[in-house]
Amino acid sequence: MPEAPDAPLDSLTAMALAQPDKTAIIDDRPGGPVRSMTYREFNHYVNRLANGLLSLGVEPGDSIMWLGQNSIEVSAFSHAARKIGTVSVPLNYRLTDSESVYVISDSDSVLVFADAPYADMLDRIRSRIPAVDNVVIFSGDGPTDGSPIHANHLHPGQIAETDLLGALDEPPPTPRTGKVMIYTSGTTGNPKGAVRDASLGTEQVGALLQMLNYRPDDVYITCGPLYHSGPGAFASLGFIMGHTVVVQRKFDPEDWLRLVDAYRCSSSFSAPTPIRMIVNLPDEVKRRYDTSSMRVMVANAAPWPFALKEAYVKDFPPESLWEVYGSTELGVNTVLAPEDQLRKPGSCGRPAPMVEIALLDDDRKPITEPHVPGEVFIRASSVFESYHKAHDRYKADELDGWHTVGDMAYRDEEGFYFICDRKKDMIISGGMNIYPAEIEAALERHPLIYEVAVIGVPSDDWGESVMAVIVPKTVDSETPLTVEEVEDFARTQLAGFKVPRLIEFVDEIPKTGSNKILKRELRKRFATVES
Repeated sequence: MPEAPDAPLDSLTAMALAQPDKTAIIDDRPGGPVRSMTYREFNHYVNRLANGLLSLGVEPGDSIMWLGQNSIEVSAFSHAARKIGTVSVPLNYRLTDSESVYVISDSDSVLVFADAPYADMLDRIRSRIPAVDNVVIFSGDGPTDGSPIHANHLHPGQIAETDLLGALDEPPPTPRTGKVMIYTSGTTGNPKGAVRDASLGTEQVGALLQMLNYRPDDVYITCGPLYHSGPGAFASLGFIMGHTVVVQRKFDPEDWLRLVDAYRCSSSFSAPTPIRMIVNLPDEVKRRYDTSSMRVMVANAAPWPFALKEAYVKDFPPESLWEVYGSTELGVNTVLAPEDQLRKPGSCGRPAPMVEIALLDDDRKPITEPHVPGEVFIRASSVFESYHKAHDRYKADELDGWHTVGDMAYRDEEGFYFICDRKKDMIISGGMNIYPAEIEAALERHPLIYEVAVIGVPSDDWGESVMAVIVPKTVDSETPLTVEEVEDFARTQLAGFKVPRLIEFVDEIPKTGSNKILKRELRKRFATVES
């Protein structure tokens, strides 16, 4: 049934009417059938799903959660949640049972919409999440055409998504404005639910899209899980712009290149870790795929080291690399254009359109001098509205309409900002303030260093000592990387007091599901090391 002509249109409905036969979403996995939907088909599926959720008693303002790897279904659920005015809450599928219970309970979710591989986990914890009225299970491996989910996927009390979908001739739900609640990465403790109204900051977002030079014919490809704020938000922007969105179920570097080549993908958003995996593929593998279609690669989630940017522009069009600085809570705050990537090493750019930035000292007084670090405060229409059930924490980080997440930065004479580090990650050694991000960026320029995390460890002499935890590159070499070589290299790049006093080689650095380094885990692991 067509949309009522006098009903207000949300963005997906508008695109379904404007370009009904254009491909909206593609799910193409190695060894499996290619699934895709046009904008007409996708919007129709979203409406059926939305009506099905309403039939279970879900009401506007309720929190409803989704759980699963990237797929057509989780994308559709986000749209359906918005259309019926609920709060959409993504759940990190990498969490333990107890961590999942915490997020589900803390969010007050009344429904969980989950991919079949997570049905067992939800059954295990069912008695620990009493506020959840319904658990709906879908199969992200199968076609979205009403095919039944295998009985082995369901447990007592769970509902198959195919039984939930409304009838084909049902009218669309009454358009409403939904919200999104994204749990912060939890790099410093229990995650917090940052609540954002989906309708806020639309003019600001439009100005950002114009600045990034998106075009209607762009093809967006995911480069990370959609439950994370960045990949999810930029995929949503793709639908708003009427792009084709390619969802890679689970990141694999060579398969990502295959998808870029096959669908002429022209935009993406990525943390440093996936791109590092891509550029470190053997040259003979990278030569199999054409990456010349990439127009807008948005670097974010964590700072891209300068060495990684240098590697990226060797494999992709240099004019495609943009960097943005921001956070789940505060949105996009700065933008570094392609022409400044190599000219301004370490910078995250100038203020994004319609964003005001202030640097404040410890007394919360403005810093006006260049090259003087201060805490970053943001004022913009896109800033989140609160932490769920933790408004006191929200108010503690707010000052007369300005908001902070505790990042430290300085700006240069041209107005470019440089993020030093999180205030809580700053190392104080011998009375000197030392910012780990600066040391990490310097060390990652060494050709045999794959990844590095710098932390402060207790020291009787210095208060804290600088420690570098390093993942060496895997190379065929008779002279592997040594502590002495790292120390010598560091002295050529850094002031003496910043050179790590302790160096540890590891196979892997612990990270959150969104690829942010868990420095609290490293500090715990190396808390008793002698310095």
